[in-house]
Amino acid sequence: MRKILVVGAGQSGLQLALGLQSHGYEVTLMSNRTADEIRTGRVMSTQCMFDTALQHERDLQLNFWESQAPKIEGVGISVAVPGSFDPGPSQRAIDWVGKLDGYAQSVDQRVKMAGWMETFAQRGGQLVIHGAAVSDLDYFSRTYDLVLVSAGKGELVSMFGRDASRSPYSEPQRALAVSYVHGLGPRPEHPDYDAVRCNLVPGVGELFIMPTLTTSGRADILFWEGIPGGPLDVFNGVKDPAEHLSLTLELMERFTPWEHARATKVELTDAQGTLAGRYAPTIRNAIGRLPGGGLVLGVADVVVANDPITGQGSNSASKCAAAYLASIVEQGDKPFDEEWMQATFDRYWETAQHVTKWTNAMLGVPPEHVLNLIGAAGQLPPVAHRFVNGFDNPADFENFFYEPEKTEAYLASVTGA
Repeated sequence: MRKILVVGAGQSGLQLALGLQSHGYEVTLMSNRTADEIRTGRVMSTQCMFDTALQHERDLQLNFWESQAPKIEGVGISVAVPGSFDPGPSQRAIDWVGKLDGYAQSVDQRVKMAGWMETFAQRGGQLVIHGAAVSDLDYFSRTYDLVLVSAGKGELVSMFGRDASRSPYSEPQRALAVSYVHGLGPRPEHPDYDAVRCNLVPGVGELFIMPTLTTSGRADILFWEGIPGGPLDVFNGVKDPAEHLSLTLELMERFTPWEHARATKVELTDAQGTLAGRYAPTIRNAIGRLPGGGLVLGVADVVVANDPITGQGSNSASKCAAAYLASIVEQGDKPFDEEWMQATFDRYWETAQHVTKWTNAMLGVPPEHVLNLIGAAGQLPPVAHRFVNGFDNPADFENFFYEPEKTEAYLASVTGA
């Protein structure tokens, strides 16, 4: 029986560990926190998983919360009129919602990771609670057939060199601020179903709102992405959760008053329901070299860390785990050597490259043809439908999003012009 070590207990690490376990591998999982510490700790993310990623969980029978989590049936786009918020509140130039072919869902990672970690242990997996260092991996690389690193922060990431050719940004492009809340009212445009709402404020940043399942039941996530140095970049150093929420609401009242109108009665889900930070989007080399000569393979956001502006983080993590699992199983008894490691990452990159390209495009100032496309979606339901289903399959944006000629040809095909 082949022995595999997975370092890091996030979406990708746990999904991969549980998947390997189901195929009969002897799996050890290292986490720097226990399941209880995760469950009672601070929120970690703003996950919204679309149909393809959810299907990977269903395939492994890990969709434990599917019946409880809100079913997100659409994605809505609102664009503020540039400058309309100065001196008064913002106005909307664009506002529409498109329906998803398959519903999306969000489960607070405190719920999911704690539950999956307990399942892994119950199924006989070896769970080690220990913050791994490079020196630890040097030892483990000699005792395991394969070491997978899915812990996306800290010392371990330094083993994976930055791929400058695929990383156009060296600095954070957004300042992030998250609040999990109860008491948010429905959007009047679709009171009978749930949708993620994406509010774009040109020159300022974005507000995303998504329904989720958290430790205390159904909730909503309020998520600001602010251009660094701009009016949304005010959360650095804010420690008090109540102050964090108050700032969030003040900014909503000024920049997205249509969303603030349904948020007048919200309260935090819990004292750990806020998060703020920033990081530079970075693609890294997939293979880490240890001092003793051993090799380790980087997983998910260890090697492909995109900004969360397109909501792809947990989706990419799930797709990475699925691709790596297939490559490991297909390898059989053959060695997990450097050539195999690179091929395994390249298999994941076939889908991840589209996420990176789309995400980096959305971080910049949208060109005229993209604004025309988003505007047209408000008048043409087929355009809205195709655009929002790109969240599940970002590869489709190659066909109608990046190049003005392709955008114009696509819009002409829809209108019959």
